[in-house]
Amino acid sequence: MSENRADQIELLSFADNRLVADLVGEHDANLMLLEEALGVRIDPKGNRLAVSGAPQARARATSVLNALYKRLESGGALASADVRAAVAFADQAAERSDGDAGVKTPRRLISPRSPNQRQYLKALRSHDLVFGIGPAGTGKTYLAVAHAVGLLLAGAVERIVLSRPAVEAGERIGFLPGDLKEKVDPYLRPLYDALGDMMFADYVERRIASGEIEIAPLAFMRGRTLARAAVILDEAQNASVTQMKMFLTRLGEGAMMAVTGDPTQCDLPHGEKSGLADAVGLLEGASGVAVTRFTSADVVRHPLVARIIEAYDARDRRMRALKKK
Repeated sequence: MSENRADQIELLSFADNRLVADLVGEHDANLMLLEEALGVRIDPKGNRLAVSGAPQARARATSVLNALYKRLESGGALASADVRAAVAFADQAAERSDGDAGVKTPRRLISPRSPNQRQYLKALRSHDLVFGIGPAGTGKTYLAVAHAVGLLLAGAVERIVLSRPAVEAGERIGFLPGDLKEKVDPYLRPLYDALGDMMFADYVERRIASGEIEIAPLAFMRGRTLARAAVILDEAQNASVTQMKMFLTRLGEGAMMAVTGDPTQCDLPHGEKSGLADAVGLLEGASGVAVTRFTSADVVRHPLVARIIEAYDARDRRMRALKKK
């Protein structure tokens, strides 16, 4: 709720003082971040925030503050990354805060932090096969896992199947010490971590024991039909063309599939074509298939990650330009 004044101040009133404290942040940290980014001044007054500045800046700040408050009302946490994301995409903040946009899991409310993330979640809900392509830190795998968890908890699927190719940075599992589980677990750890961020550890362990959640290397998918399941292939740029065809044809009745990866970080042997690039080129535009492409603007990790990605991308563009000369 807001009140416009002639002296360039807008008062925002919120019902819950405890949520206002979370919105403001410790030592007003969230407000200072918004002030610096949006060119406004924000003064807390009990359950009210006084926003002063130019009309357009006030409007953007008001939109962001209302969106962040709605996130808190929905049970979501508010970290500095959420504030930065809301600032970066201020024009879409009100739309993103729509309760239907997020996924409610036992441990947290997971909401899209950029237009591409919102589009991605919509695609996951409306298509049987979705490709999420882009750099690290853009949430492509995390959101796919969140969607799968939501489907399992709602009874829309009977199980979750998470998979990765066991190829990383030139290594293959045969050269690693230990039994098969010890060999492959390091490759699959990010998927365990994502599940643990959304559900309590004992619940995840019970579901893994019962077979309702399965985490396995890509090679284990051969010969299977995955019906009534939410299936995710992560790091798909490291799947060969043959492996990708094998995986995609596992899709069974009542199942949905998400395939995620970063084409710039392919660890396949030199000269071998990535199954991810091959599949996207072959299937994009087909009925039931959606492709979401993420960029450094969608990075939701430390702000420096986006700048690192941009620096590498800029160098790669320069090298390609030199090769053409």
